[in-house]
Parts: sequence; structure tokens; C-alpha cells
Amino acid sequence: MDLLNTLVDKGLRRELPTREEALAVLATSDDDLLDVVAAAGKVRRHWFGRRVKLNYLVNLKSGLCPEDCSYCSQRLGSKAEILKYTWLKPDEASQAAAAGVAGGAKRVCLVASGRGPTDRDVDRVAQTIAAVKEQNEGVEVCACLGLLSDGQAERLRGAGADAYNHNLNTSEATYADITKTHTYADRVDTVQKAHAAGLSACSGLIAGMGERDEDLVDVVFSLRELDPDSVPVNFLIPFEGTPLAKEWNLTPQRCLRILAMARFVCPDIEVRIAGGREVHLRSMQPLALNIANSIFLGDYLTSEGQAGKDDLAMIADAGFEVEGTDQVTLPEHRVDAAAAADAAGCGSHGGGGCGPCGSAEPAAEPVDGAGAGADSNEARTDLVAVRRRGAGTDLAPNA
Repeated sequence: MDLLNTLVDKGLRRELPTREEALAVLATSDDDLLDVVAAAGKVRRHWFGRRVKLNYLVNLKSGLCPEDCSYCSQRLGSKAEILKYTWLKPDEASQAAAAGVAGGAKRVCLVASGRGPTDRDVDRVAQTIAAVKEQNEGVEVCACLGLLSDGQAERLRGAGADAYNHNLNTSEATYADITKTHTYADRVDTVQKAHAAGLSACSGLIAGMGERDEDLVDVVFSLRELDPDSVPVNFLIPFEGTPLAKEWNLTPQRCLRILAMARFVCPDIEVRIAGGREVHLRSMQPLALNIANSIFLGDYLTSEGQAGKDDLAMIADAGFEVEGTDQVTLPEHRVDAAAAADAAGCGSHGGGGCGPCGSAEPAAEPVDGAGAGADSNEARTDLVAVRRRGAGTDLAPNA
């Protein structure tokens, strides 16, 4: 296809596709799907080889969030029967992180529900970062704590955080349909604060919330403009007790097209398959590794993923290798740009990215006219499981 040849050429040059080209990827037929994956795979291999970066989530504080983000099982008013607990102690969080590192994770993502951290919360997380890094030599730490106030990103970096995650989730035009308690601009501001503090910025999206193809393209183009190091692509997990428990808009084929579109728009950025991959990609997960160069190992924040050993077997069987702590995730030109920014005393974004706030679990109220170009998908509620092990429990984590 001429379209795919053009997109590969642009990806190898880090040239932004047109919106029409990005939309055309989402509109390709199932007959062309393997060609789309192969084209995106050429771009992925050019910048990241056959390495897969493993990331591990530690949910420091679960549930009881005052925000009304409709996609999140921890939201205000959620009836999802998730684990609810207050802050883990630093040693508890460090032990949880160690399980992921032992399983091969290169980055630990420390996540806490809530609108944003208080200064006392930042102190608490700083102690946790110190404990994690003391016990796990060479590990990268990403924080995901919600909206940041002035000076907090700098304090987190000073405490040893390598990155900060805050997802845009959906397009600016539809953001007010999924969240009322803060704005899209608030989220952009937090990503910019992370950049300015010299943290590696991580920001992604959630697919399957009733959005149109145009909304998916809008949010990915907005992410490209923000220039994070990492873009996690989450797929909605429709939990019982949440607004879209019966909303199943995604097929494995559509998920692959979304990932490919993200890769073409963000060719040299870490693209991560995040929450919901087991539910929606299912047996097509190994094929998705040809597009994305990063995944989460084991469980998510409030939902269970596939067994960590199965993640590792999947990577090996698909002919990929786990990225080691001695390997640099990002292409050399991005690392050099970050180093230059540091030397100049301004913000940088140097090493990778983090995970999904809320694990992309329940979703938004349907957007008017949404779903254009979406495939119908059979509900697979048997694949939706609340996390009952790991952080906040007495059971061993899945890593």
C-alpha cells in the first residue's frame, strides 16, 4: 500500500504524518491488517530493535479517590469491588517493587489514587523512592500521583524519581464528557511541569471509551506535540459497577490499528501496551509486540494481568528480548537532547515512561456520535478480574 510505504518513510525520518494518514490507518481493513503491523514493525525495529522494556506497577494507595474520572475504577462513586487501602509504608512498597524487578522489570511505577499529592504526600513518596532504589540497584522509578502543584515535580526529581506519568487519556474536545472535577488543560500543565523539572515525561491515552477515530488521532497528535518519552496505550476494562460495564467497543484488530497509528505518529518514542491488553488483544498480544516496545509485567493497579511468567514466555516465543538495565531505552538522539537540556539547566525527558492512572478500567459516558469506525466486540467478562494479590494484601504479587 502506498499509504504504508509513506508512513514507514516518515517514521524513519521522524516526520509527522498528516491527520488524514493517521485516520487512514484506523480505517484499514482486516485484509490489510498484517501489512499495517509489518509497516509499524519496521519503524519500531529501526528505533528500538527487538527489545521489550518491562515495567511494574505498585499501587501505593488504592480507591477512595475524590475525582470523577469515568474510566477509573477508583473514582468517586465507583461500585467496582476493588481493593481499598491507604498509603503503603516505604518498606512495603519496596518489597512489592522487588518482586517486579526480580521478574525482569527495569522500571517501577509508583501510583497513588487522588486528585494530586499534598506536600506531605510528596515527602512520603520521596521516602518510598529512596527505599525502592536502596533495595533495587539500577531500577528506574516513575511516580504517578495526579495533578502536580508548583515545585512538586522538582522535589520528586530531587528525591530520585526518574519520570512522572500523567495521561491525557482522550481528546481535548471530549475530555469534559469523561471528567468534570478537573480539565484537560490541568493534565497538560502537569505533563509540562514534569518536563520543566527534568523528569522523563510519560503520557498516554485510553481507547475504547466510545471515542471516534478523530478523537484518537487528536489525542495522539497532542501527545506528539507534548513530546513525552513514553506513550502508554490503555484499552478500557469494563468493570462491573462502573458506567460502561457493558461497553465493549474493541477487537484485537482495532487495538492493533490503534497501536500502529500511535507508532507512526510517535516513531522514536516508547510506545507501551498498558492496561487491558489481555482483555482486548488476547491471543494477538505477541503480534502487538511488533509495534510496541514496552509492556507492564504482571498485574495492574486494580485488575489482574496474565501471569508474569507467561509475559516472559510470550516475549521469548515471539522472538523478542527483555531490555536489560544496562541498555538505554530511547534512541541516541533523544538521550543526547535530554543531556543537552540538563547541561543548559532546563527540563529534560530522558529515559522512558510510566503507567496508566486507574489502569484504564471503567470508562466514560458515551460521546455523541462516538464509535465511528469501531468494530463490534463480544463481551469477555471472564477476562476481567479484580486484583486480589500483591500490594495491599497478604498474598504474593504476580510478577
